[in-house]
Amino acid sequence: MADFLLELRSEEIPARMQSAARNDLARMFAERTGEAGLSTGAIDVHSTPRRLVLIARDVGEQTEAVREEIKGPRSSAPPQALDGFLRKTGLAREQLEERDGVLFAVIDRPGRAAPEVLGEAIQRIVDDFPWPKSMRWGAGSQRWVRPLQGIVAIFGEEIVPVEIDGLHSGATTVGHRFHHPGPITIGGASDYIEKLRACHVIVDQDEREQIIREGAEAAAKEAGLILLPDEGLVVENAGLTEWPMPLLGRFDPEFLDVPREVIVLTMRTNQKYFACVDGEAMLAPAFVCVANVDASDGGEAIVEGNRRVLAARFADARFFWEQDLKVPLEEQATKLSGIVFHEKLGTVADKVERVAKLARWLVEEGIVKGAKPDEVERAARLAKADLVTGMVGEFPELQGIIGGYLARAQGEPNAVADAVRDHYGVPTKPASTAVALADKLDTICAFFGIDQKPTGSKDPFALRRAAIASIELIVRNGLRLSLTQAVRGSLANSAGQRADSEAAHRLDRTAPEILEFFADRLKVQQREAGVRHDLIDAVFALGGEDDLVRLLARVKALQDFVETEDGADLLTAYKRAANILKKEKWEGTAVSGGPDLEPQEKGLVDVLDKAEPTASAAIEKENFTAAMAALATLRRPIDDFFDNVTVNDPDPGKRERRLNLLMHFRDAVNRVADFSRIEG
Repeated sequence: MADFLLELRSEEIPARMQSAARNDLARMFAERTGEAGLSTGAIDVHSTPRRLVLIARDVGEQTEAVREEIKGPRSSAPPQALDGFLRKTGLAREQLEERDGVLFAVIDRPGRAAPEVLGEAIQRIVDDFPWPKSMRWGAGSQRWVRPLQGIVAIFGEEIVPVEIDGLHSGATTVGHRFHHPGPITIGGASDYIEKLRACHVIVDQDEREQIIREGAEAAAKEAGLILLPDEGLVVENAGLTEWPMPLLGRFDPEFLDVPREVIVLTMRTNQKYFACVDGEAMLAPAFVCVANVDASDGGEAIVEGNRRVLAARFADARFFWEQDLKVPLEEQATKLSGIVFHEKLGTVADKVERVAKLARWLVEEGIVKGAKPDEVERAARLAKADLVTGMVGEFPELQGIIGGYLARAQGEPNAVADAVRDHYGVPTKPASTAVALADKLDTICAFFGIDQKPTGSKDPFALRRAAIASIELIVRNGLRLSLTQAVRGSLANSAGQRADSEAAHRLDRTAPEILEFFADRLKVQQREAGVRHDLIDAVFALGGEDDLVRLLARVKALQDFVETEDGADLLTAYKRAANILKKEKWEGTAVSGGPDLEPQEKGLVDVLDKAEPTASAAIEKENFTAAMAALATLRRPIDDFFDNVTVNDPDPGKRERRLNLLMHFRDAVNRVADFSRIEG
């Protein structure tokens, strides 16, 4: 056995593609060697901006010899069938074996040397590599993410011969583009990583990430600042450098009058810089950049160059900000009538009108408490106005955020500015909550209303995400909302705005679809909180339970109950009773009393007569724990009943009475939840 090294060196690989490329390289190598029958040990993959690297440990010297048997036609088959079989196997007639009148081809395939197998594997990997984007170069036909410049392929100490578009494999690579651009001869997998390190290339991306993470934090700390953590930026910079050197620089504090998010995003998106804050968490006029060179002057010239580039970026951002400040948001909002939201749903201005109406209703109905209806409607009418600003045109990620800054700067009340800023998220302030929920409900209902609902894995309008966010808004803020009423109102709102009579007729069909959609999303959202989906089904199945706060309180009490011994035993008894009633197709009167009751019958009747009204009263008061406690009192009487009473008694009167008693028991339990939906 020996180790195998593969380096595919090219011009710069985009940082965003490197993680997937490493995974694809490992997967494809394992698949290709596995298909050929070549054994391998652990497989390590690495990437830098200029190379993809694979090191496979303990690779076998050769594949095992294989004897293959191929069943052919009968010996009495027509000549044409025999000729076809011989062509397929490459054998002559006398080389075939006959067994019980059937011909077989027995082919001995000798083992193949590892270099031969590895060479074929490399060729297939390069041919089939699934880059998101690839290119051809020169006169060749090969495709790669960027032009290939070198191939190192060494098995043990032996070069694996590969030729791709005139590029031949060897043992030579290059080091850092600036520190060591000359050739390096590699002995094999054993010395590859350390030889490159000596030439200012850190092959392991995890090590580069750690250097950037720790170095950037240390640079900020030395300046008395705190680095704003950004793991995505760490990974991206590791994909841009082979010898990362974090350096701290400063910029003109005057730029801090631009919104904080703009400053941070400009540094992150345009320049790949980290932002810093002071001890009071205020944005500092400083940045950390990651150089790809160990500069002799300690990086002063690099920092100065980056500062100048950043200043130009900030100047552009400040220009957009100052221009947007001059135009009132109310005036910007008038331009929304020129932006199509959806061809069947009108313009963004039409959506704003729907959201404003729904948000005001949420407040006036007392669903969202503590907000002023006029402020909520004002916020809803301004919430989308920043879509036409220069700043959002430059930084689309800042939708809402820029509107909030502009609203505050232009004298809008804090509640309005906060609602504009936060309506894309899951806020907790009253006015913000009303606008955010109205916006999301309108999006869901409007698209369902035109039959543009999610299907399978397709959700082009992100309705699943909107539903999850709506549920979080409702639950986090404890909103006592009839989801049915809100959905039907939003659907009617949209249908009426379109003056579409057919849409109005579809309301009765669409509203249940949306409620079912919310139920499915609720299961997904609550799964992470450890809530069982079957218990949500059990409560939803009661019908009429569309207050999510009350529903989840009921589900929680139900889950706590069914996970107790009493709950588990009662569930078993319920399923037994339900199965008997189903088998007998019993549709009695659920009257369980009468003369001549057996002690076990009377015991169950007495407890039912107490437990049923107690549970119903507790549910009315939304004390679902007390309702479950009332159900728990049924456990021993129903167990005694089944242990001592024959339901299908030969006496028709007793049989009817006992079936009615089971029906009474089943219906009493079902008033708390539909236990038939509970698993277990």
